[in-house]
Amino acid sequence: MKFDYNKLAVLRRKQKISQSELGEKLSVSNQAISKWENGVSKPTIENLYMLAQIFGVSLEYFFETSKPSVFSRSDKAMESLTELYKAGRGPSSSHTIGPEKICTRFKNKNPDADFFKVTLFGSLAKTGRGHGTDEVIRKTLAPAKCEVLFDYSFADLPHPNTMDIEAFISGRKVDSVRAYSIGGGSVAYDNHPYIPPRKCYQLSSFKDISAYCKEHKIRLCQFVDENEDDKFDSYMEQIWNQMKESIETGLETEGILPGGLNVQRKAKFLFNQQHIDESKETRENRIVCSYAFAVSEQNAAGETIVTAPTCGSAGVVPSVLYYQQQKHSYSDDEIINALKTAGIIGNLIKTNASISGAECGCQVEIGSACAMAAAALGELFGLNIDKIEYAAEIAIEHHLGLTCDPICGLVQIPCIERNAVAAMRAINSVNLASFLSDTRKISFDTVVRTMYETGKDISSEYKETSEGGLAKVYTE
Repeated sequence: MKFDYNKLAVLRRKQKISQSELGEKLSVSNQAISKWENGVSKPTIENLYMLAQIFGVSLEYFFETSKPSVFSRSDKAMESLTELYKAGRGPSSSHTIGPEKICTRFKNKNPDADFFKVTLFGSLAKTGRGHGTDEVIRKTLAPAKCEVLFDYSFADLPHPNTMDIEAFISGRKVDSVRAYSIGGGSVAYDNHPYIPPRKCYQLSSFKDISAYCKEHKIRLCQFVDENEDDKFDSYMEQIWNQMKESIETGLETEGILPGGLNVQRKAKFLFNQQHIDESKETRENRIVCSYAFAVSEQNAAGETIVTAPTCGSAGVVPSVLYYQQQKHSYSDDEIINALKTAGIIGNLIKTNASISGAECGCQVEIGSACAMAAAALGELFGLNIDKIEYAAEIAIEHHLGLTCDPICGLVQIPCIERNAVAAMRAINSVNLASFLSDTRKISFDTVVRTMYETGKDISSEYKETSEGGLAKVYTE
């Protein structure tokens, strides 16, 4: 791939950053920036990674697209919802779920290995300890012994999330592979071109999907059934079971979350704090929030959760659905239909905008999860497609501009509480939409586009870098 110097200049001017200012951010001279933009020289892999973080774009953005990257994806259609809902260890799809998947496959390939050696490079090395990447790797490869090494160099890396894994039997190396955690829990391997997931949804706007559903007199969950394969319902049953397990386990677990912030688990305490004259409304708030805390705390502890749509926002959707199931005895099949409807909302955001906090701030993680939860509730309550659209739109609109500023880079403060707040906002959104959908002015597609443009305008300090907001101001 060839570095496209024109793209750097365009981005810098668009965000009104001078060459000197950009040089300061990268600890290089403004002359170096000028040479990059004039094609005289090109930045190192480490500088490229930092540029991607600063401007909120992918690493591949800076390369010419005449030949597709092995990591590139087409945005003309939507992937299966199995690429949106993924079960794995938190707190990061790229830093824990991806490495877990790589290690699981490698371990299954080498069942007799008694020792593994894993070397993390680039971003996996730089933020691996904070995300618990090394702990997830050790848990996944257990009971075999495992050594995890951190190599902080970025030189000659084809992707910032690179890892090498080796298997040994009685001290003799029997297998090795270089692998990449390319985001969203997806992985790729050296010498094996990345094959993007099958695009099973040809419609990729809510407007078109809504028109199709109305023409054929079907609901959004039925639209999902038409496009997914025969194994999808079985997959979604596993997803819902894992969501429930995350809540139930989280409610029973106490103690301090790892990472050094000394954050106390609160889900069990919140769930059990019933007041003698508690109103129905207060109880709903307390129980829903305790469920959201339970999942988010499991995520922060590196335990298994379901991305919905991300690890950091995994508590929103299951909390509102589990509460409704416990309160009204909805069947698992009814809940799964609600998850299908939520999945369409998440998929549209993923396809037409982003669900990455590192790219567009927390608005695309928590905001998207809130929209998914609102749509799921709309399905569960039997609302028509216009009301479901409005509920999802409200949920996003009132998260626009939300920054991603995790203290110490841990998915704990403010992330855990945000899941609880967003769960309650989803309930509010669907209630409001049920009354006012005929008066709305903003479409779902419009608010998704707005969210994406807003995310691009947000400063890099507020996009999962822990360099701004609470992460910057907070002191012990």
